[in-house]
Amino acid sequence: MTAYAIRTEHDRKQALKNVSARDLPFSLHVNKGAPRSIEQNRLQRLWMIEAEEQGDMTAEEYRGFCKLHFGVPILRAENEDFKKIYDEVIRPLPYKQKLAVMRVPIDLPVTSQMTTKQKTKYLDAVYNHFLELGFVLTEPKRG
Repeated sequence: MTAYAIRTEHDRKQALKNVSARDLPFSLHVNKGAPRSIEQNRLQRLWMIEAEEQGDMTAEEYRGFCKLHFGVPILRAENEDFKKIYDEVIRPLPYKQKLAVMRVPIDLPVTSQMTTKQKTKYLDAVYNHFLELGFVLTEPKRG
């Protein structure tokens, strides 16, 4: 499967060129919004490390907690396919198992499915959560 993040007219032309060159038949899925950014991923990882240094869980445990409490509600509200599968498979599980599913080695894809807009909402929720706990996190760059 090939995915294209179309952010510029050049990106659009390249994607169209690549799609036009494909043999028929094939499937094409188009989603609104660009995928999360590398900068957003770096900030999330940094915050989890900073939380570990100030709290009582590992960075991976905080990551799983945040995915479950902040990421899942965002995707359930905005992604029907995710909501359907999550509600059928994960939602019935006990809380402890849900947390385990969010972390390595299972690591249910949550934030990796987000657009930049969704990831911004997620990061804002994570930041506010840790701020309320009295943690000090690196300030996000607003642009």
